[in-house]
Amino acid sequence: MLRETALPDTAPGDPATVAVPGTPGMRVLVVAETFLPAVNGVVNSVLRLVDHLAVRGHDPVVLAPSGADYESRCGARVQVVTVPAMRLPRYRQLQLARPTGDLTPVVRRLAPDVVHLASPALLGLAAARAARTLGVPSVAVFQTDLAAFAQRYRLPGGPAAAWRFLRTVHGTADLTLAPSSPTAAELRRHGIGPVALWPRGVDLEQFCPSRRDPALRAELAPGGELLVGVVARLALEKRLDLLGPISELPGVRLVVVGDGPQRRALTRAMPRARFLGQLGGADLGAVVASLDLFAHPGADETFCQAVQESLAAGVPAVVAASGGPLDLVRHQENGWLWAGDDPHVLAAMVAGLRDDPAALAAAAARARPSVACRTWGRMGDALIDHLRGVRAAAALPP
Repeated sequence: MLRETALPDTAPGDPATVAVPGTPGMRVLVVAETFLPAVNGVVNSVLRLVDHLAVRGHDPVVLAPSGADYESRCGARVQVVTVPAMRLPRYRQLQLARPTGDLTPVVRRLAPDVVHLASPALLGLAAARAARTLGVPSVAVFQTDLAAFAQRYRLPGGPAAAWRFLRTVHGTADLTLAPSSPTAAELRRHGIGPVALWPRGVDLEQFCPSRRDPALRAELAPGGELLVGVVARLALEKRLDLLGPISELPGVRLVVVGDGPQRRALTRAMPRARFLGQLGGADLGAVVASLDLFAHPGADETFCQAVQESLAAGVPAVVAASGGPLDLVRHQENGWLWAGDDPHVLAAMVAGLRDDPAALAAAAARARPSVACRTWGRMGDALIDHLRGVRAAAALPP
């Protein structure tokens, strides 16, 4: 019989306990290309998923290039099985699974009911092939735009090779989950399917307007300037250099939260910006809630969790009009869409908002309600439905 356990990250109307006692749990193999101690969107999503599976009475096991067994937030022990790892030549901080052999013996030993492939690449492909060999259904979550990554980092074969590889990976899985409707459409255009929509959840306690800190604001914007910020991995694909003109605006202070290979170059290019490094927990929640405006120039975001977190904190966002943020930001309602690639146009938009506090306040009032229904509890249950669906389909007679 399953034990009823309080579910974290619930909102009004969310179910408050685990599945009905007596409902059999699934053993879910979660395959992650990166994992702890790395800090990025994929790792955060995996941790949230694993926690939710455990809370709901399922048995998650993580297969990754790093990490160790740990205790989930509900007290369940989570097994982490590691594989050989490598580091990208131009991105030494990121530890990835290196090309591996046949994973069939590993998957057979772990005996999952279903395999969850988190942003699959090399490890995900090997695991998907092993699952297919063993007749275990699998779900592949598309989270990282590998084609854009290949273009920006000038990887061999470029975007065309990346899409060929992605078709191979996702074609081996039974279902692909896309985090946003623009991403789902892009996948279908490139011959990947079946595709279903699975957005990410947001922690409404960590990211909340009540965490706004006047003392922190006074430290970051001592002259009462408009406080504009971004939370991102400091990497080439985030295009944070386009925030340079914003950092020079009078009456504006730019705050950058995060770390990565571009930190030194960005610090030199934007000497007036405040770089706070990697933050988490309550510290991150306080910084985000203390902003007046969130600005994210990335054009290759499949979802952009940082934008959703800013909205949850009551902070409107100005974002590039492409990819995942299109599902989150409604122009002139809870934020603004920046079309094109001209950073001076982006700076002009921010300057206009600096001079129009009424418009900024109106968007701020609409920010949190626009994402309040997107709790991790609800998104986790939606994912479990997808996992159960592919498992049920696999059990049908041919």
